[in-house]
Amino acid sequence: MAVNLQAPEPSQLLAIEGVLLGVAEAQIRKPGRKDLTVVQIAPGASVAGVFTRNRFCAAPVQVCREHLQTTGGHDMRALVVNTGCANAGTGAQGLIDARQTCVELASLLGVRPEQVLPFSTGVILEPMPMQRLLAGLPAAISAARSEGWADAAQAIMTTDTLPKAASLQVVIDGVTVTLSGISKGAGMIRPNMATMLGFIATDCAVSPEVLQQLTRAAADDSFNSITIDGDTSTNDSLIVIATGKSSLPPITRADSPQAKALQAALTTLAQRLAQAIVRDGEGATKFITVRVEGARSRDEARKVAYAVAHSPLVKTAFFASDPNLGRILAAVGYAGVDDLDVDGVDLYLDDVHVATSGGRHPDYREEDGQRVMRQAEITVRIVLGRGDVAATVWTCDLSHDYVSINADYRS
Repeated sequence: MAVNLQAPEPSQLLAIEGVLLGVAEAQIRKPGRKDLTVVQIAPGASVAGVFTRNRFCAAPVQVCREHLQTTGGHDMRALVVNTGCANAGTGAQGLIDARQTCVELASLLGVRPEQVLPFSTGVILEPMPMQRLLAGLPAAISAARSEGWADAAQAIMTTDTLPKAASLQVVIDGVTVTLSGISKGAGMIRPNMATMLGFIATDCAVSPEVLQQLTRAAADDSFNSITIDGDTSTNDSLIVIATGKSSLPPITRADSPQAKALQAALTTLAQRLAQAIVRDGEGATKFITVRVEGARSRDEARKVAYAVAHSPLVKTAFFASDPNLGRILAAVGYAGVDDLDVDGVDLYLDDVHVATSGGRHPDYREEDGQRVMRQAEITVRIVLGRGDVAATVWTCDLSHDYVSINADYRS
């Protein structure tokens, strides 16, 4: 049950000139569902990517890194995405399969294999059904259209209950530029991304070097600022495509006003897609914002925020609407800020001042805490009183359904 999240309206997803998306039913894992996506990119585009830090990273992640390094992000021509099988924990054969996928798609499109980036999501430790995947490529190519964002969002889902997609337009130097993106993910989500995929395109022209900087910064404030269950998966990838089809002059400096304007738009869109993942967290009933203020550094603020957001005790208390808020203070205390002065910490639950001076606020009442805990959307605000740096993390509660979904995932 997604928290205040609706399926995107296809008519509100904006086409990006230079990008075509097509989907097909390849029966990768289950029959009767769209599970293969091909994104075709016009010549001359720049592409940047951010990937999982899991040491057991999937074969397609390894191939993506190789291809981006080989090309420098210049003139990438296609993405191919399958759901149902992660092609992770598959050893040498997994790499052979990922590379063969690129070779076959490149042949069909008349491009070079290193101009293709492969992506997979699904069950780990299972071999890729290559015959079915390759057989599905022509249909996905034939289905390509500029308005295919909604279909692609549906086709990359695994345990998601709803597709996730968004678009926005901004004016930079008098030119309207467009951004559209899709994401998937509902579990195994935590910092450094997770079993999530995100694909964003813009019609701006951006040098690959600058695009990589913008992508990393956007990821840090979006997909790297969410957690559902504290697990980091093997396949997570965020890809940003800049087709260069708008009339805005190319952005070649990361410190230019144009780059900063695009950065803000890219981060806004990435946050919408990342928050949609949390809202659709496996079994989630509540969307929780954890904001830490008054820290000495961003790293310190994020460390405290994640300690709270990862805690199963905190998350189950939110599911039960139980204001057992000492669990939050306990998480702050073990976050790893060794010289933290607990007497200087203040804890708020939305508008309710819960704790101050090392203990319960004298005006705090249990019924006030319970009122907030019953809400579908909750903000936890922690003021450390050590500096002027803040950070925000988004998470959800942990319910009985989370256990059921993951226990039954392969059946």
